[in-house]
Amino acid sequence: LDLEHPETATKLLLRHYSTTITMRSVIVAALATSAAAFAPTTSRVHRVATVVKTAEVEPEAMDLDLEQMFDVFDEAVAADGGEPATPVAAMTTSLALPGQPRPAGLNSVSIAGDRGFDPLGFGKDKETILKYRSAEIKHARLAMLAAAGWPLGEVFDKPLAGALNLNSPIVENNGLAPSLLNGGLGLISPAYWVAVIGMAAAVEALGFTLKSEDPGDYGFDPLGLYPKDTAGKLQMQEKEMIHGRVAMVAITAFAAQEFASKVSVVDETPFLFKPLWSYLTENLHSFDLSAGYANY
Repeated sequence: LDLEHPETATKLLLRHYSTTITMRSVIVAALATSAAAFAPTTSRVHRVATVVKTAEVEPEAMDLDLEQMFDVFDEAVAADGGEPATPVAAMTTSLALPGQPRPAGLNSVSIAGDRGFDPLGFGKDKETILKYRSAEIKHARLAMLAAAGWPLGEVFDKPLAGALNLNSPIVENNGLAPSLLNGGLGLISPAYWVAVIGMAAAVEALGFTLKSEDPGDYGFDPLGLYPKDTAGKLQMQEKEMIHGRVAMVAITAFAAQEFASKVSVVDETPFLFKPLWSYLTENLHSFDLSAGYANY
């Protein structure tokens, strides 16, 4: 600083301080602007929701159930000169054979268990289909009884015959259930065959007096398990057909397996028909130390 000229020195100092203050102001303003960019906006946008009030219309109660509605549709189509269509008729492909067309004859009637399987074209019209369904339901019910009675007979025939002091046809037939393939049918008492044929004839005669169009509906429901509504009836019929078809396959497999292996179904699959303790001790030799450790 020039001390000889104090006025000049004062001007220089004032200019220096003013420049410094100006720079600091610019820096502070820049920082404030940058921080403001990250601050949440305080302005609020008020949205006005437009509420449209519509008149509430109560649905009218339907007087027809689903089955009656389809009947009305069929009558309308028939009156127009066309052929009545059933709910199953809307299906164009077979459920049993994916990708294959559904046989047209099956569309003439709607029944439980219909999977569109008729490769030989037996079901040509409603009357024919109902006739075949009647035969199928008879075989299905007999097969369900046989599929249960076959292994039960092999399990309990010997002890029951011993208790009644009678001969056991299964024991005399090498432990195999008497059948066309296994033989041994001549070991069964003729009185049994007379009783079976008589019962079958009675059931067949009762079938001619059926008033219901549903095949197999003999009105036999002592426990009251058969539903009253249409949807429940179709569901029960569907279950019966599924179990009956599985039973027909099972009883055929029982006969074929015993004929091929000469081993009874009970001995072939003892874990299904024998008590657990008997299966563990007799078949697996569990807890039998005399068998040695080589069998474990």
